[in-house]
Amino acid sequence: MSTDLDIAVVGAGLAGLAAAHELRRHGHEVRVFEAAAGPGGRMRSLRGDGYLMDTGAEQISARGYRATWQLLRRAGLGPADVPRIGRPMAMWRAGRPHNGVGDPRAVLTGAGLSPTARPSLARFLAWGERHRAGLDHDHAEDTPLGTDTIAAMARRYHPDLYDHLLQPLSSAFFGWDPERSAASPLVALLLAVGPVSSWRVYRGGMDLLARRLAEPLDVRYGARAEEVTDHGTHARLTVGGTPLTARAVVLALPAPAALRLQPDPAPEAAGYLAASSYRPMFKISCALDRPLAPRGGNYVLLTPEDEEPLLSCVIADHLKCPDRAPAGRGLVSLLASPRRVPELAAADPATAVRFMTRAAERYVPGLRDALVATHVHHWAEAMPELTPHALTRRGAFLDRPARCVEYAGDWVAARPSSEGAARSGALAASRVLARLAAHTPHAPSEETAA
Repeated sequence: MSTDLDIAVVGAGLAGLAAAHELRRHGHEVRVFEAAAGPGGRMRSLRGDGYLMDTGAEQISARGYRATWQLLRRAGLGPADVPRIGRPMAMWRAGRPHNGVGDPRAVLTGAGLSPTARPSLARFLAWGERHRAGLDHDHAEDTPLGTDTIAAMARRYHPDLYDHLLQPLSSAFFGWDPERSAASPLVALLLAVGPVSSWRVYRGGMDLLARRLAEPLDVRYGARAEEVTDHGTHARLTVGGTPLTARAVVLALPAPAALRLQPDPAPEAAGYLAASSYRPMFKISCALDRPLAPRGGNYVLLTPEDEEPLLSCVIADHLKCPDRAPAGRGLVSLLASPRRVPELAAADPATAVRFMTRAAERYVPGLRDALVATHVHHWAEAMPELTPHALTRRGAFLDRPARCVEYAGDWVAARPSSEGAARSGALAASRVLARLAAHTPHAPSEETAA
């Protein structure tokens, strides 16, 4: 049948843009619908008065980010656009920062671990190396860790490994509750990305790649999709009250948002979609009149729950990348502890800022006096939670037949990062292409025509 659109993509985050970019490369006409005013999704950046504020917290690695680097090259970006951070990550303990988190030398230096815990760290790292082949970050549902949560896995080791490494890492970077979230995606990701010394940052904001990918595409901003249905031979979608038809639709959204748009998904997809819960994020960007940062020269300071009840980490953005603040000034981000996000999100912004900046004074003395402005970022659906229950449903989801409505997002890849988004976009595009090829009538040969 004739449709209004060839292919529609809902969501101009990295997953949607990656899918649209790949489909366009294969000759299809793609229209992207984005409810926000610009591209990037959870990787948007805000600009004002010389400050560049990332709405999330993103870094990429020279290792383990194959799909992201491929997109960078296709967008005309290279290593100079993604410079190395070159700063340590620290753990707060007993009144001071301990540098070296994510560094192989942490087995010797501790990086916040007590001397009695360091053999456990060595044992944990050795176990990871022995099982590296089985800890495939593309198939987190099929690993030697099985259905262990982070907390359950950590019980095999010294308590410090949980209290001053695994809990702070998972809470700060993913907003996870280690008692609920699966261990396998975290361990596979740590093995894949390598040491902190190899991590890089987007020059010009975390939305750099998204902006470049969006430039040649037909993206309609301020266009909120309201419903999507699969009719077997085509899909229907309603955008801004206007009904449209398309040969295929890619829902490049968090799983709960995809379910709200398509409340009756195909049975093969329904289980994983429904099980793919998300964690919120609450972050405050603090524009400063001077370049303050946590002691020790680190760009990230992790604050474990047993040391700090309100914050999960402090990021010195101007140390992460100098273009985040004007010369002689600073930009510091405060991320809330996952357990405190609901009450902070419910409070008025001024109260939340007051509580979090007061807590941050312990780690960045003088922060409140140096404040020029603050900006609150709250994502109700920030990161896929990846519980063991969700992972048990993922295999059937990946093996499902291709349909008119496909999905993209870091939850699809079971990898909460831009790499997960990029990989899921490529996967969604390949499924759409395979289905369209199978359902496109072939032109008759000359002999058949005769």
